[in-house]
Amino acid sequence: MTRPRTDLYRMIARNKRATAFFVVLISLLLGAVGAALGWYFGWGIELYLVFAAGIIVYNLVLYHNSDRIALAVNRARPADPVVYRQLHNIVEEVAIAAGLPKPGVYVIETEAPNAFATGRRPDKAAVAVTTGLLEMMNREELQGVIAHEIAHIRNWDILLQTVVAIIGGLIVLLRDIFLRWGLFFGGGRRSRRSSSGGGQAGLIIVIVGIALAILAPLLVALIRAAISRRREYLADAAGAYIVRNPHGLASALAKLGGSRTKLTTASNATAHMFITSPFAQDRARTAGAFASHPPLADRVRRLQELTVPESED
Repeated sequence: MTRPRTDLYRMIARNKRATAFFVVLISLLLGAVGAALGWYFGWGIELYLVFAAGIIVYNLVLYHNSDRIALAVNRARPADPVVYRQLHNIVEEVAIAAGLPKPGVYVIETEAPNAFATGRRPDKAAVAVTTGLLEMMNREELQGVIAHEIAHIRNWDILLQTVVAIIGGLIVLLRDIFLRWGLFFGGGRRSRRSSSGGGQAGLIIVIVGIALAILAPLLVALIRAAISRRREYLADAAGAYIVRNPHGLASALAKLGGSRTKLTTASNATAHMFITSPFAQDRARTAGAFASHPPLADRVRRLQELTVPESED
């Protein structure tokens, strides 16, 4: 029996809707944690303004340095245009097809086959591939991998993941403030309520606050992983659209599924950036709730079932 073909635009629309839902959910969670913390400590408008200023500075520093940090921690170096001429040619032709400026091209000296894209916006982007991936892939497969990464750039996925990481970091920070300061020194509003006879209500708020402080980071990790998995599916489909060929990437992912070499420079903070899990955790048939990547077999199947339209009409 022939499998039904999946239209590219329907797949992209479905993934975008799911991602928007997750972003709204994680933002509401941050708002709830912040509101609970403000209530507990009885913050006035001055403290809220100081806290907001700190968040803005934190966001700006991370926003302007996220690409350099990602390249540095993964030991990526600029790819020599002579030594890696084919890689430069593929990156340039895919960027032209995507309607984007050519991103910076970097290589990572390691046998582990993998690749990632970084950059806060398309004109400040970079693509990095490992030497192990270059040795493993033929030209069509390498083109599929590069198209996947440039799709991340065109879809502003790197900025999205940066925003999600910022929100997650802030929620963890708020949790630590509550657990380390609130429980030891007490909240201003809680103390005032206790002295005026509202001790029982205050105790309930404290219990709820403790539960929220403990569970919020876990929920953020779940949501961040879900967003990452959705964006991988979307980049697969969008990459196939850019080069009008889902088969190269499908073949590349199938090859990556056979590799068990782990990328030693990767960490949990950067794992979501790569085309496949740098810890080889996406080789299984099913993905765990905290997995940053969907199973490779499922991604290959979706690409094989994908119909790439001839035009946008």
